[in-house]
Amino acid sequence: MASTRLVEAESRRPGGAQTGRALALAEVMPRLVLESRRVSGTLAHGLHGRRRAGPGESFWQFRPFVTGEAAARIDWRRSARDDRLYVREREWEAAHNIWIWIDRSASMGFASDLAQTSKVERALVLGLALADTFVEGGERVGLLGLTRASASRGIVETLTQALVNDRAGLTQDLPPPARPGRFDEVVLVSDFLTPLDRVREAVQANSVHGNRGHLVLVADPVEETFPFTGQAVLHDPEGGLSLDIGEAGAWGEAYRSRIAAHRDGLSEIARQRGWTLTIHRTDRPASEAALRVLTLVAAARGLG
Repeated sequence: MASTRLVEAESRRPGGAQTGRALALAEVMPRLVLESRRVSGTLAHGLHGRRRAGPGESFWQFRPFVTGEAAARIDWRRSARDDRLYVREREWEAAHNIWIWIDRSASMGFASDLAQTSKVERALVLGLALADTFVEGGERVGLLGLTRASASRGIVETLTQALVNDRAGLTQDLPPPARPGRFDEVVLVSDFLTPLDRVREAVQANSVHGNRGHLVLVADPVEETFPFTGQAVLHDPEGGLSLDIGEAGAWGEAYRSRIAAHRDGLSEIARQRGWTLTIHRTDRPASEAALRVLTLVAAARGLG
């Protein structure tokens, strides 16, 4: 029979082990999903994925003048070197950010001997690896309600430090209503073992502008199969309550039905807001869930 454990609060704070695993995972992920964002209107210029023509201070490129444009846009110095007129275009850094939230509440400390690791460690590795891969793909990434979005190459270390200092996050089972920008994207990593009405409110609060988003549900295999028999006591790590259920085997079918209904509810919440739901078991490689999220982000933008 499977055995379980619950890691202490200090173990729900990211450390060197999780950071190292996140970086290692990010290194092996295919970059092709986000590389498609690098394609711009001018294929001759290997432009960065967020570079587009528009207002800005940095020079981007010269292009031929088009009849009907304002003459003030002509770059006369460049035009003097050729037999045609040219316009100086400037770079616009697209204001699209990706916000990640990682659940570190008590229920995330659960782990069984059927899993590779605890839920919280897997959630941290997933969230940090996604952040690193998004930045490599030209995105700006931040922790929802905790940090500013950044495209720093050291994003994993930056986010890890913020999580280490955020002790309040150890008691929060849902993200704050951070109200991301209109074109921002949100990735929530959690076990979502929270009443559906609260999950719905959290999703709505973070999609007020119609933001795209992704729910990544991290589950221990025991939470899905409930393989217990004999006398058992259930513990609620969030509320501290305990319940003697007697013969565990008799609870199995009812428990699995409740879990299925809860998952259906989460799926409907995501569908109503145009979000996606990814279910990841901690007995599976982290790369599976990470690659799926990357693919969903690209598909949501019409790049898949």
